[in-house]
Amino acid sequence: MIQLHHVDAFTDHPFSGNPAAVCVLGNDRDDDWKQGVAAEMNLSETAFVRPRADGGFSLQWFTPAAEVELCGHATLASAHVLWEADRASREKPIVFHTRFRGVLTCTRSADGSIAMDFPADDTAEQPPPEGLAALLDVEPVRVVRGPHDWVLELASEAAVRAVDPDFSALAGFEMRGVALTAKCERPGIDFVSRFFAPRLRINEDPVTGSLHCVLGPYWAKRLEKKRLKAEQVSPRGGAIGVEVQGDRVTLLGRAVTLSTGRWVGPTG
Repeated sequence: MIQLHHVDAFTDHPFSGNPAAVCVLGNDRDDDWKQGVAAEMNLSETAFVRPRADGGFSLQWFTPAAEVELCGHATLASAHVLWEADRASREKPIVFHTRFRGVLTCTRSADGSIAMDFPADDTAEQPPPEGLAALLDVEPVRVVRGPHDWVLELASEAAVRAVDPDFSALAGFEMRGVALTAKCERPGIDFVSRFFAPRLRINEDPVTGSLHCVLGPYWAKRLEKKRLKAEQVSPRGGAIGVEVQGDRVTLLGRAVTLSTGRWVGPTG
């Protein structure tokens, strides 16, 4: 039986954060089948989890359009599902083996949140692609390029919230996506962000864990602190704790299961 779970990640209450589907497999399936399931789920990511003989789990992530190298919220959702269903020991970290980013671990924190150990991604300051700032109607304070995305720092949270992109035009730029970010003046929040990835059929991602592998180190340097509180100010919104430790980033969040069922369609 193939189990399928619908989870809201980076939130402690339903209908907020970032929804993910988590598909728990007994036997592996081919990537075309996984892509078909992800397209059918039509969420920003569907995670495919399969137990390994060594006690860990294999993990892949697919958007409705493509497999991705790293996904934070679907990893959080996967760990949440495995613990909730007693498929993994609550006393030990969950070890995920991934195709592109090696071994990732998730640990239950004392307060019930989940801590994910991810790689930190560097950025380099570069001029943005021609026409990008004009398309978004922004005047960035600073522009950097991460491994896959452009990051535009704006002057304020209000400026980040005000952007209303033309997603069809934005999809014409050769990049996974573009992030907008700004220092936050509200107490208890260090920085805010939004993320657009129309080339992956995700116009605006509600909460993007993998992006914070870039934003965490970026703001750690800018604010001269290693522990930060972040908020993605999408319409759904979500909260992420970030701790930068050398070439690794710990992302902290919570998750809520909305539904659990079984896949009865074609099995590849």
